[in-house]
Amino acid sequence: MWKRLLLASLIGAAVSGSALAADMTVGFSQVGSESGWRAAETTVAKEEAKKRGINLKIADGQQKQENQIKAVRSFIAQGVDAIFIAPVVQTGWEPVLEEAKDAKIPVFLLDRAITVKDKSLYEAVVTADNVLEGKLIGDWLVKEVGDKQCNVVELQGTVGASVAIDRKKGFADAIAGHQNIKVIRSQSGDFTRSKGKEVMESFIKAENNGKNICMVYAHNDDMAIGAIQAIKEAGLKPGKDILTGSIDGVPDIYKAMINGEANANVELTPNMAGPAFDALEKLKKDGTHPEKIIQTKSSLWLPADAQAQLDTKKDMGY
Repeated sequence: MWKRLLLASLIGAAVSGSALAADMTVGFSQVGSESGWRAAETTVAKEEAKKRGINLKIADGQQKQENQIKAVRSFIAQGVDAIFIAPVVQTGWEPVLEEAKDAKIPVFLLDRAITVKDKSLYEAVVTADNVLEGKLIGDWLVKEVGDKQCNVVELQGTVGASVAIDRKKGFADAIAGHQNIKVIRSQSGDFTRSKGKEVMESFIKAENNGKNICMVYAHNDDMAIGAIQAIKEAGLKPGKDILTGSIDGVPDIYKAMINGEANANVELTPNMAGPAFDALEKLKKDGTHPEKIIQTKSSLWLPADAQAQLDTKKDMGY
């Protein structure tokens, strides 16, 4: 008898959990679709919502904070059960998050952090250790060049984005104390392939047609791919004449590695929504608040790993 009661209880709990998810609507204010990784994050978010029976509403911010804030206010007006935000920049979020808090709508941040005085304005941020990501590339470069003089040009992400600030810091920390390695130019490529190419072209022209450049460090793969194109168009060999290191793990960077045109990459999982959905379901079910930072894994990959990594990307929304 007790076995049947236990089984009924377990089935009831499972049904209750799935029913809870099925009744939920979540609004997702996405940065935009500026990169392959960002597009994959959106695709994976849809898949994770579908698995749980959650109604996910996505608003494309087109890389503008004002668009994201409008979307969040729209979600509040609609009375959604939760709001996910991939914030384009760190600051300027307090007013709209206070509105969400007043409406008792929990907010989760995906991929990027924000700066607010009152951290109760959001439940958690699902993110990688972005400082570590930059450090992994910097550590690789220190080992790769040894005592050789190496002038680095840096393609930064969107100005004011937490991920750009952290990836810059991590790389700088790694090369600190190595006098032979120096960042000679640093400029935003806005996380896009076209802007990365444009900025790299200017770096090449300014540095003796690229001959003064040892390595390009890009805060994401799309900028690195743009830089690779600029290097080739300048008559140089990417991966040989100018080393490349970047972060995200999109398929095209592994293809570049296989072709000998890229040297080091740190993979960032596009599944930021999955852990946020899990935390949200637990919050709704029993009121358990998640840890403030839900950290995902970052891994360094080199050309020998490229084919295996490329194979894993087939089912990840790229």
